[in-house]
Amino acid sequence: MITEDDVSRYQDQGFLVVNEVLNEAELAELRADLARVVQGAAAVTENSAIYDLEPSHTPASPRVRRVKIPHTVMPSVARLVRHPRLVSILTRLIGPGVRFQTSKLNMKSAGFGAPVEWHQDWAFYPHTNDDLLAVGIMLDDVDEQNGPMQIIPGSHKGPVFDHHSNGYFCGAMDPSACDVDFDAAVPVLGKAGSMSFHHVRAVHGSAPNLSARSRNFLLFQFTAADAFPLHEPVQDLAAYDAWLVAGASTTTPRLADVPVRMPLPPAPMQGSIYENQRTLANRYFDSPPVEPAASR
Repeated sequence: MITEDDVSRYQDQGFLVVNEVLNEAELAELRADLARVVQGAAAVTENSAIYDLEPSHTPASPRVRRVKIPHTVMPSVARLVRHPRLVSILTRLIGPGVRFQTSKLNMKSAGFGAPVEWHQDWAFYPHTNDDLLAVGIMLDDVDEQNGPMQIIPGSHKGPVFDHHSNGYFCGAMDPSACDVDFDAAVPVLGKAGSMSFHHVRAVHGSAPNLSARSRNFLLFQFTAADAFPLHEPVQDLAAYDAWLVAGASTTTPRLADVPVRMPLPPAPMQGSIYENQRTLANRYFDSPPVEPAASR
């Protein structure tokens, strides 16, 4: 699926887009599963183990900004974790041993999709080495108008920035306190069925979706098989290894000389990244307006 030039580009820039990895039938299955899950949000009034809700959500007009761990509630997503075309790309980018870590599905709905402030995934889950990446599966066409993810090229080779606010982890960088040229950000664009791959230390974020089109973005996190977590140690090796999608089990972590900051003390607003980032004092992206209750 990818060439040596693609691998070199990923290593140099910290991200890669592979066009149209999934076909229309595979996309249709994912979208149908998602529609079913979103319909279930009509039964909830606050964030739950499945849903992270937009501030303007009501049972009459369900507005979901994230489906948490969708591989546990969407069979099509669970199957996609081991998709042969996806696994073939992963083994080229992070090595022969690859482990699935978790999933999430960010829903940037038309007109009100929430932003995600600048951050590095590495700040949330440091490991013994940094051969980790996130895969973004585009369920919709993504262009510059519907709130695409943006990445700072080459930032995966730099420092791990502070993701704290008022002494607590908040899952976001203060744009006024870090030496990053945010004007250099590159939007991650592609047709539905395309996939992006970004390094765990790459600085990225996304503006709100103020367009008339949705931007549903399924995210998978993968690690090298010999990368072991520093923050939340493995308790059950058999369960941990059940998520290997390539390669063999190991109990010998590979140690790399990479910068690490621990996500401690934990965020006061526990939950998804949207909740964590609520305590960030200086925001980069403007949030879409929340409709007053009377107009809902």
